[in-house]
Amino acid sequence: MAMKQICVVGVGYVGLVTAACFSDLGNRVTALDVNEQRVENLKKGIMPIYEPGLDELVKRNVNAGRITFTTSYKEALKDAEYAFIAVGTPSGESGEADLQYVAAAAKSIAENMTTPLVIINKSTVPIGTGDWVADIVKGAQPKPVDFAVVSCPEFLREGSAIGDFMSPHRTVIGSMDKDAANKVAHLHLPLRAPIVITDLRTAEMIKYASNAFLATKISFMNELADLCEHVGADVKEVAAGMGYDARIGRHFLDAGLGWGGSCFPKDVEALAFMAKEKGLNPRILNDVMEVNYERRTVAVKHVEKMVGGNLKGKTIGLLGLAFKPNTDDMRDAPSIDISKALIEAGAIVRVYDPVAMEVARPLLPDVKMFKDVYEMTQGCDALMVITEWNEFKQLDLAKVKGLLKSPVIYDGRNIYDPKVMKELGFSYRAVGR
Repeated sequence: MAMKQICVVGVGYVGLVTAACFSDLGNRVTALDVNEQRVENLKKGIMPIYEPGLDELVKRNVNAGRITFTTSYKEALKDAEYAFIAVGTPSGESGEADLQYVAAAAKSIAENMTTPLVIINKSTVPIGTGDWVADIVKGAQPKPVDFAVVSCPEFLREGSAIGDFMSPHRTVIGSMDKDAANKVAHLHLPLRAPIVITDLRTAEMIKYASNAFLATKISFMNELADLCEHVGADVKEVAAGMGYDARIGRHFLDAGLGWGGSCFPKDVEALAFMAKEKGLNPRILNDVMEVNYERRTVAVKHVEKMVGGNLKGKTIGLLGLAFKPNTDDMRDAPSIDISKALIEAGAIVRVYDPVAMEVARPLLPDVKMFKDVYEMTQGCDALMVITEWNEFKQLDLAKVKGLLKSPVIYDGRNIYDPKVMKELGFSYRAVGR
């Protein structure tokens, strides 16, 4: 396959992984970001995010001369055949997606493009954004140059993004321009995954629908978990039993503290917002969000009961901060709400996380952070498992019990075996078990 010239705008999770992986497939990629510090760091091999395997992948392709970093649109678009827009689309005031960065990228691409270009929306954007981007580009071009807009939503999971890029479940491509869609399909052929070609708006909807459905599975299990506790069933076994049914599938059936991160909260909210705007009542989506956020307050109430009904002056240790393992992402992490609620109730909060403490420090100034998990544990009145990092599954629990002021563990991620915890003499509570 001939080497293609690709420009990627935005070097966050999606942009950097997209740029690095396409360069690894043998294409020439220029990755652009308006943040000068980020670009300078990337030129030195310093990554803006923690993602397993990413720094090695980037270094390899920088050394091979296939990927370069720049802040100049003119430079990035020189000879480019494809331009990926992979900038942030955070939530606005009322849950709608904020498209200012997408608009700025589209405008700058229009002002600097000199050859025909396929512009690809990689960021998760509201339905109809593709048409809107096309209008921006048309309006901002100094003189007309041929272009087409294609939606190619990303389905990367933080913590396993490279594997997800290289072996996707499917590639979704949406465009009104058959040729442009086929060109983008060609770019993805080496990945040997099914390719879905559809219209722009349907492609945009597939992305939202997929994330909202996965979030629904988690909230569904969390609602069942409460019932399991009352009737004496084990939600973990229930999930395992359900998961063998291919129509249900075993993924995303984990009960616990619920979902956080940069995608589910934003996408479920944006989908509900679009439905409300059209005069519809998104009942299931609203409940999915409500069930999810309730988990955080309920967890704090449980810990309060476990330490004798009052958190005032109690020291609570949190195992984990990141919204999930293998990432340092703190966006909408349950740990933030839980820490704040504990502190409001008068507790002293200490934490340990293998990678997310630097990112979390400015968000949680009143929380004491420790470099060592056992040192953090010493003298705590209770521990809460917040993130299911593998290293927490391997803790020496007898040692932990000796270090705690009282042997109390609230396992918000169901990583321990209740029977073992009882035998060790812990006052132990899990979710739905």
